[in-house]
Amino acid sequence: MMRSMFSAVSGLRNHQTRMDVIGNNIANVNTVGFKSNRVTFQDMIYELVRSASAPSASLGGANPEQAGLGMMVRSIDTLMTQGSLESTGKGTDVAIQGDGFFVLDTSQGKVYSRVGAFDLNLQKDLVDPATGYYVMGWMAGNNTSNPNGIDTGMDPTHINIPVGQMSIAQATSSVSFTGNLDASAATGTAVTTTRQVYDSQGTAHYLTFTFTKQAAVNTWGYAITKQASDPLTFTSGNSGQLVFKADGSIDTGLSTIPPLVINPNNGATNPLTVTPNFSKAIQFAGTSDLKADYQDGFPMGVLENFSIGVDGTITGTFTNGMNKQLARIALGIFGNPAGLMKAGSTMFKQSNNSGELHYGRPAEGATGSLVSGSLEMANVDLSREFTDMIITQRGFQANSRVITSSDEMLQELVNLKR
Repeated sequence: MMRSMFSAVSGLRNHQTRMDVIGNNIANVNTVGFKSNRVTFQDMIYELVRSASAPSASLGGANPEQAGLGMMVRSIDTLMTQGSLESTGKGTDVAIQGDGFFVLDTSQGKVYSRVGAFDLNLQKDLVDPATGYYVMGWMAGNNTSNPNGIDTGMDPTHINIPVGQMSIAQATSSVSFTGNLDASAATGTAVTTTRQVYDSQGTAHYLTFTFTKQAAVNTWGYAITKQASDPLTFTSGNSGQLVFKADGSIDTGLSTIPPLVINPNNGATNPLTVTPNFSKAIQFAGTSDLKADYQDGFPMGVLENFSIGVDGTITGTFTNGMNKQLARIALGIFGNPAGLMKAGSTMFKQSNNSGELHYGRPAEGATGSLVSGSLEMANVDLSREFTDMIITQRGFQANSRVITSSDEMLQELVNLKR
């Protein structure tokens, strides 16, 4: 009777533990990034009543007789299954589709989270606003071979997005042309297109390119002029000649396309050299639509907005119409993510069984891709939790009945002596 009572006590205690875990799961059903837990049981030690006997010539042997002494919690597992995504519309909210974790830097070390509810602090650092922890990633400009690139082979740092920061102007060095010149046009036919170029101070200069059909077959001459009020002067390269092949493509070997050298005469760097690029120009019978569709210069601009891509790249948008890569969010991966320890605030810490932290690039391998403007919801399955709650409640009740029955049996034993 005492064995049954203490076995039932262990059942009560451990079913209460399971109910505690279920209650915590249900309480966090709307907690973003929450990972639910699961409790499994196992039987405890056994008292050997009679040992087993081996078979003999006359007897077939006897099995051991054991009386169980209760049960215990086998494990409380963290379920790292993917949660559904909830659209928030906020650009700094980021959800992970995959196995990775956001890496957050704290004053006591690094913690890991699936919650991407980020924002910018006063210093324009990307942080978790609930805790102030810094989001880790790679900043642009850390690549020595490519000053504008992002070297993801380096150690991640804090991510800074300097909204409102000015971007210096860049002088034009190349102008590209795309389109057709009418092969059937009469000699003397002129086609014009205008394109602005920028000097080192970001001042725009509007140049007009005039293409004139020559008497020579498949040949067009061009001349470059400026606005009358513009103080710039041409040093060289303001005229040239385009020669096309019989198949309509340009013959760069026979064409004369000198670099355009101009002096802005306004305090900007002199001279300014612009290389015309006609590699995409063609000549076929049809409408002439040759245009200068691209030049690589731009005026001064201010960073006014940014967006986060599926690969974690943060791209800034400037008021001058330019886009620039600013940083890239890093994700952490572990050999055994279920081995991480919950640290509160929907954070995890590394444990002895989680494996070492390895940084990964989003959208590559098993790290997962990022979805901006969304958050990952809790992976709590309410139907499963309520079912487990019913089973746990009945298990608790059954164990309490065992204690009651054992008590009644003890009472009967005491009553033998009246």
